[in-house]
Amino acid sequence: MDIFLIILSVLFMVVGLLGCILPALPGPPLSYVGFLLLHFTDKVQFSTTKIWALLALVVIAQVIDYFIPVLGSKYSGGTKWGSWGAFIGSVVGLFFLPWGLLLGPFLGAVVGELLGDADMKSALKSGTGALLGFILGTVLKVALCMYFIVLLIQALI
Repeated sequence: MDIFLIILSVLFMVVGLLGCILPALPGPPLSYVGFLLLHFTDKVQFSTTKIWALLALVVIAQVIDYFIPVLGSKYSGGTKWGSWGAFIGSVVGLFFLPWGLLLGPFLGAVVGELLGDADMKSALKSGTGALLGFILGTVLKVALCMYFIVLLIQALI
């Protein structure tokens, strides 16, 4: 049974890592399921604190993933128009894969700023901040999924 759980754990973690880039798959939650499957083997046992702490990190990563483009837009000089545009663009971008993932937050922030009567230079700056926020969110999710893979490798060694 342990071998079956370990194989499933590996599959969930690999698919979770892919899910950090492919929007149809929730990356960190899938990697967390792989982590839990590994916990239920006789090979390794994680503390309750670690299990709950990693669950909290997964929830935070998922929430941040939607809001970090908004913060990127805001902190690059955007207004609430750009922030809302980045959020809406992130959601709409999910329907236009794969380019919608990158262009959604950027275009949303730009269009939002233009609707709010900003000049093109300010709108592009806000859009760039949203895009950088999206990239940062993706890097954070990849880092978390890689940590789950490191735990898997340590358990198997």
